[in-house]
Amino acid sequence: MMKKIKKIKKRYIALIIVLVIAAGGFLFQKPLAVLAFDLFLSDQVETKLAQESYQPLDNDNKTTTSTVKAEPVVYKSDPFSLMLLGTDQRGNEVARSDTMMFAVVRPEDYKILLISIPRDTYTEIIGHSGNKKDKITHAYAFGGQQMSKDTLEALLGHDIQYYATINFQGLKDAVDAIGGVPLPIKKDIVNKGADHDKFTIKANKSNYSGEEALNYTRYREDSDFNRTKRQQVFIDVVANKMLSISQIGNIPELLDIMGDNFKTDIQPSMIISLAKKFMGGKDMDISSFTVMGEGKRIGGVYYDIVDEEDLSEAQAMIDNWMNANTPVDQLIEPGKAGNALEPAATSAAQ
Repeated sequence: MMKKIKKIKKRYIALIIVLVIAAGGFLFQKPLAVLAFDLFLSDQVETKLAQESYQPLDNDNKTTTSTVKAEPVVYKSDPFSLMLLGTDQRGNEVARSDTMMFAVVRPEDYKILLISIPRDTYTEIIGHSGNKKDKITHAYAFGGQQMSKDTLEALLGHDIQYYATINFQGLKDAVDAIGGVPLPIKKDIVNKGADHDKFTIKANKSNYSGEEALNYTRYREDSDFNRTKRQQVFIDVVANKMLSISQIGNIPELLDIMGDNFKTDIQPSMIISLAKKFMGGKDMDISSFTVMGEGKRIGGVYYDIVDEEDLSEAQAMIDNWMNANTPVDQLIEPGKAGNALEPAATSAAQ
């Protein structure tokens, strides 16, 4: 009888231990996930990024190779600026930047500000034909990341510390690798213009594939402004899903996808430290703003002429967010009513 009681007690103790471990795993899943990433994947990720994606810029409007050795940056706690480019690169053809954003990242506050510049924005292309004015999307075609960076800096009046570029194929494959993404599409999106790729994205689906997500970001038959808003929505949902614990197992596949599809001058060690911080902390908060413009034809070509009020507002937000001494509750948030999706296009874009 005594042996039976002892066995029962042992079973209860074992059950309690299992429950404690399970509860601990649930309560501390983020720290445990970061620990697993640090122990098993961080070295692999850093090596892969260094070999295939790390591409610093030099001062001659050219990119250097990833063999360049730079002073390692282990962690950056102060706010920093980043140019995000999405390109329409296909094979070896000349590419343009379909997406251009100025981002301010505040790691300690888990906050990111995205300033979108529509691709048809009319501005000086720094370094091209005496800074000749053209669509900002052409800066990448004329001079790659460096000319895009110089041009965006001149437009917004702020230095850019880092850049990151991904092409369409990389974007599509990355979304598929993480199992698709949720998108707020309330009405079918149909791209049917004579000069555009033909596609239809069905509304009210719980999940969208890489091809659908790519088409969502590229659709522009309502307005170029609404397209920039969709791109901001897309970045938000992708960033949050990629930083979720469930995606750790997909990291090796994502690394293979990145390869030549992704280039950045953020040092691999810094990317690793930021990834661990965002994975292990609270949810990231992304605020978005678009510098709008008025459509106008110049020499028979359509351009967006920058709204100076929007430009000033964007510059003020960047000043405010880049200041490490700005408290979180004093950050200027995008609040202009006109910076929401245009009402006439809401059903097609959201």
